Amino acid sequence: MSNFSEIMKKKAKKAQKTLVLAEGTEERTLQAARKIKDQDLAKDVILVGKEDDVKKAAAALGVSLEGILISDPEKSEYLDQFANEYYEMRKHKGMSQEQARVDILDRLRWGAMLVHMDKADAMVAGAVSTTADVLRAAFAIIKCRKGIKSASSCFVMATDKKEYGANGSFIFSDCATIPNPTAEQLAEIAELAADSCRTFIGAEPYVSLLSYSTKGSAKGDMIDKVTAALALVKEKCPDLHVDGELQADASMVPSVAALKAPGSDVAGKANVLVFPDLQAGNIGYKLVQRLAGAEAYGPILQGFAKPISDLSRGCSVDDIVVTSAITLAQAE
Repeated sequence: MSNFSEIMKKKAKKAQKTLVLAEGTEERTLQAARKIKDQDLAKDVILVGKEDDVKKAAAALGVSLEGILISDPEKSEYLDQFANEYYEMRKHKGMSQEQARVDILDRLRWGAMLVHMDKADAMVAGAVSTTADVLRAAFAIIKCRKGIKSASSCFVMATDKKEYGANGSFIFSDCATIPNPTAEQLAEIAELAADSCRTFIGAEPYVSLLSYSTKGSAKGDMIDKVTAALALVKEKCPDLHVDGELQADASMVPSVAALKAPGSDVAGKANVLVFPDLQAGNIGYKLVQRLAGAEAYGPILQGFAKPISDLSRGCSVDDIVVTSAITLAQAE
């Protein structure tokens, strides 16, 4: 149906950035690191962990570490620098220099600091860490990009319905991060999802703010939030093709759009669908994935100052490779 993963691998290969895999002793991560290096998807691959433990784990799997770097926090030349940087970031929270030196040894924080301090370009973790732990490291160290207050997520949805979206492909957002976004957060989600559309689909974004109403066909607080978000995103991004509130059919189907939202430059051709809350987004992507047989790639984090991705703890080796390629494509 889609060659999305191959497109991302080509982008990563072209970009030649440095990738951190924070869970350096984890079996699938070690196997993925080897594949990433062998496929030339990154200039360098860095595994975080105690050097002896990483080498032992790799040897037990028969995985060669040739050409792969190991960053052992306790032995690293960057320990003092990273500990001091982390202390400066967290001292307003009451953290001491001693505690900062202990906490920065955590593999997720260390991996995030490698990216923050420009020792690497992107980080992938989550094979054995919770989403909450990965996000905590990201928010504490990498932080949101300038002008963004709330990072979010998206899914790339590839369908065989070529007449819809961007040749059958869509960005669905937010489906994994912010449970009940405010109007301001919804506007940021729309802005970030548009960027994701350009990066991952390679198409000019047409962003629909979804609702159960189209252009005033119903009234209510939930609709008011969507229309307020529209005003905010239009003010911040005046050149963006964005409209709302729109129902899903009016967003995608030209004939329905002509009836429900005549004159809209988004209705009938949306390729970015912004859901009003996490329940709708999560339910929506899973329904399209299962009932329409769509390929779902994500969740992809968006809005951080540097690229970072969270894996499912049930991920496969190939999932880690593809997620790494997606993350490296963001670094491009």
